[in-house]
Amino acid sequence: MKLKKILALVLILAVVGALVVSLAACNDDEEFKVGFIFLHDENSTYDKNFIDAARAATEAMGLSESQVLFRTNVPETDACYNTARELVDAGCDVIFADSFGHEKFMLQAAREFPEVEFCHATGTQAHTAGVANFHNAFATIYEGRYLAGIAAGMKLKAMYGDATTGAVSDANAKIGYVGAYPYAEVKSGYTSFFLGVRSIVPNATMEVVYTNSWYSEAAEKEGANRLIANGAKLISQHADSMGAPSACEQARIPNVSYNGSTAADCPNTFIISSRIDWVPYFKYMIEQAKKGEAIVADWCGTIETGSVVLTELGAAAAPGTQEAIDAAKAQLAAGTLKVFDTSKFTVNGQTLTTYLADVDDAGDYVAETEAIHDGYFHESEYRSAPYFDILIDGITEGGNVTVQE
Repeated sequence: MKLKKILALVLILAVVGALVVSLAACNDDEEFKVGFIFLHDENSTYDKNFIDAARAATEAMGLSESQVLFRTNVPETDACYNTARELVDAGCDVIFADSFGHEKFMLQAAREFPEVEFCHATGTQAHTAGVANFHNAFATIYEGRYLAGIAAGMKLKAMYGDATTGAVSDANAKIGYVGAYPYAEVKSGYTSFFLGVRSIVPNATMEVVYTNSWYSEAAEKEGANRLIANGAKLISQHADSMGAPSACEQARIPNVSYNGSTAADCPNTFIISSRIDWVPYFKYMIEQAKKGEAIVADWCGTIETGSVVLTELGAAAAPGTQEAIDAAKAQLAAGTLKVFDTSKFTVNGQTLTTYLADVDDAGDYVAETEAIHDGYFHESEYRSAPYFDILIDGITEGGNVTVQE
C-alpha cells in the first residue's frame, strides 16, 4: 500500500514538474523578441524587400506583433548604434540591420552586449572580427542579375531592326545602368547583368552612372535620362527608388528593375526584376536564436535555398525569354555555367588569369585573396558580400549624377 502511494506521489510530481517546464518554455518563447533596423522605409524598394521578408518570416515562425520590433529610417550613423541599444533595452534577443553602412555600429553594439545576437546584411567584417555574436549575411544575387541580364539581352536582340525602337544594330547595341556607388556590390551586380546580356548579344556595350546615394529619386531619374540621351536602348539599375523605372516608362525605354516588379507603374517597359529573398535567412536567424544555438558568422544564400529569385516576366519581355532563363538556371545549378567565367570577358584586351581581391576587409583596401582559379572568378565564396570590383571591357563609367533634391 505504501508502495502504491509512493508511486502515485512520484507520478504526480513528475506531471507537475513537466507542467512547470512546459510553462517555463512557453513563457520563454513568448518573451523572445527580434528587432529590425531599416535604412529607409517602404518607399525604398530595397528596404521594402527586407520589410516584407521580415513580416513573412516572423509570421511563419509564429511570433506575435509584440515580439517583432521595426525601426525605419535609421541612418548609417551613431543613430544605428543608439537604435540597437534601444532594441536591447526593449528585450530583443536578436537584432538585424539592413544596410552596408550600419555595420560598424552593429559591431560596436555586439561587443557591448554579448548576450544578444546581431545580424547584418551586406557586411564584410564578421568572418574576421572574431565577435561570436556578430554575423553577416548576403546571397549570390550576381546569379540572379545574370539571369535578368539574359532577359535584357533577349529584349535587345528582339529590338534589332525595329524602327520603332531606333533600329538597334551591332553598332549601337548600347544599354545603361544606374548605380548607387562604385562599390564592389554594385560593380559585381552590373558586371554579372552585362555578362548575361552579352550571352545573347555579344556586341552589347554598357554605360554606368553613379548617384552616390542608395536612395535619390531625382538623381536616379536624371541618371536614366542621361543614359537615354547618350543612346542607351535599355536600362537597369542598382538603386532603390522608382526614379529610373519611371524615366524609362516615360521615354518608352525597356527596363530591368531591382528588388521587385514595377509592372503596375511601368506596364509598357518592365521586363523582369531580380532580388534577394530574405525570408530563408530570417527564419534561420530566428530559429537559431530561439534555440540558443550558433548563427554562422557569414551566411550566403543561393538560388537553391530560395534566396535569389526573379519576378514573373513583364509585358515588355521578348518571346522565348523564359526558356532562355530556365536553360541558364539549369546550367548554374549543374555547375556547368559560371557567371564570372574569365573566358567570357577581357580587361584591357587581356584575359585575366589572376586577381587579388580585398576579401578580408580591414579598412585598408589591401587586396590579399586570389580570387581566380579553375577559369573563373570565385565571387561570394570566401565571404558572402561581393568583392568583384573589376571594370571589364565593354563597360564604361559615365561619371556621377548630382541634382538638387
